[in-house]
Amino acid sequence: MKKYWAELIGTFILVFAGTGSIVVNELYGNITNLGIALVFGLAVMSVIYSIGDISGAHINPAVSISFWVSKRMNGKEVFPYIFFQLIGAFLASLTIKILFPESPTLGSTLPSGSWEQSFVLEFILTFILMFVILQVSSGSKETGSMAAIVIGSVVALAAILAGPACGASMNPARSIAPAVIEGNLTYLWLYIVATSSGAVASVGAYK
Repeated sequence: MKKYWAELIGTFILVFAGTGSIVVNELYGNITNLGIALVFGLAVMSVIYSIGDISGAHINPAVSISFWVSKRMNGKEVFPYIFFQLIGAFLASLTIKILFPESPTLGSTLPSGSWEQSFVLEFILTFILMFVILQVSSGSKETGSMAAIVIGSVVALAAILAGPACGASMNPARSIAPAVIEGNLTYLWLYIVATSSGAVASVGAYK
């Protein structure tokens, strides 16, 4: 159970810090897209440092699924990993909702242009993220200073590049929680399908 609780805490930290920065910028300004991107990247880096040796610091259902597809992870662990990741994400979004009830989106990922554009962007960004993760991880674990810095940097890079256009989710749990709590489900499917398929596609490229 230690691995699953670590995933819950790690995903909570990511979603609370990342979506929280979006909400604070939305309500009070000054953080900017660059700041939001850095918050996401630093959150990922911090979580990998802290729980990488325990659970691998997936904190992302698409990552867990891809580790399973690449045969680095036991299939029996995939569902518990995803379940606890989602719990962590929902707890984070509920906390944001309580702290900032006036926020209209809770940091949800929404297309700024067409849904087709956001779908392709999310697919490519998650492909790149998972490709890098597979290169720097050991088995199904993201551990060590190299993995933390590199993976955190890729997350920040993607958010700087495409955050204003599509939200740069790359993580179904990060998109599901605020969308469900806020009740805006119109484009949620996009952030589940595009991110998961992009991550899985990277396994073939890696091999």
